[in-house]
Amino acid sequence: MILALVDEAIRAGARLERACEVVGISARCMQRWRASGQEEDRRRGPLTTPGNKLTAEEHRKVLALVNAPRYRDLSPKQIVPLLADEGIYIASESTIYRILREEKMLAHRSSSRPPVTRPKAQVATGPGEVWSWDITYLPAAVRGRFYYLYLTLDIWSRKIVGWAVHEEESAAHAARLIDEAAKALQILRHKLALHSDNGSPMKGSTMLATLQRLGIVPSFSRPHQSNDNPFSESLFRTAKYRPNYPKRPFASLDAARAWVADFVRWYNTAHLHSALRFVAPDDRHFGRQEAILAARAKVYAEARERHPERWPTGIRDWTPVGAVHLNPEIDPEQEAVAA
Repeated sequence: MILALVDEAIRAGARLERACEVVGISARCMQRWRASGQEEDRRRGPLTTPGNKLTAEEHRKVLALVNAPRYRDLSPKQIVPLLADEGIYIASESTIYRILREEKMLAHRSSSRPPVTRPKAQVATGPGEVWSWDITYLPAAVRGRFYYLYLTLDIWSRKIVGWAVHEEESAAHAARLIDEAAKALQILRHKLALHSDNGSPMKGSTMLATLQRLGIVPSFSRPHQSNDNPFSESLFRTAKYRPNYPKRPFASLDAARAWVADFVRWYNTAHLHSALRFVAPDDRHFGRQEAILAARAKVYAEARERHPERWPTGIRDWTPVGAVHLNPEIDPEQEAVAA
């Protein structure tokens, strides 16, 4: 069975060494099996204890040393020379590494905060499941000052579900915005995930307390990923590249709010979104997209019946867009091909 599995992996493009590593044998062992024609595993493992094995007491001493305050932030390659300077030798670097690996202490031993593991990408299969929000600048009339535009959208429908413009950036304003939007759309507890970057308003205590009270699951961008909040960034670009976006700074806070209110109204009700088969966000959010796209498909089908020679590859795809992924995982092979 092992031979068959390895052969299948190699036919699929895997290397022999990597395939053997996965099933727990060496490539040399695989070669011996094939040369001898054996059909059973005759490995018996070591029958004696190595003479150079550390004693239980030495094993405990190694763990005590590497976890001591002086050494817990150092690697075995640094610990062994320091001990040698003091006239102490208890084990080699490779032995210490092996002990730490067996004890699952190799990755992190100090008392500082361990690395944060970010959750995998969220997937929205309907409205009210995943929201994305961010803050951008709007220029004010006073040089060097800005107004702060808070925008929240549902990534499934791209509908702007909440917005606000303030003179300062704060977690309190953000918390109030999310609270009002969740209540207005009657979001169910523990159903919604709210994605953002790692800015202070996004991770402030007021904001996190509001999310906990509403039963909203916070989601944050991965470290060192500048494009990990793409839906909000794309929305900001759409806003600032509108033909009616002011060429001069906003004269007042009220002027900024009035422009944003007009933009949100247009975006939700009239903007034909290219990622949604050119359906307005409100139409998708409230379930009107199926009828709209079906009517378009009927028009195209009738046009093809009149002149089939003009449609050699079929009509345009007007089926509704399905689930929406927040930062989907990219297949390395596809990424290499695209590059």
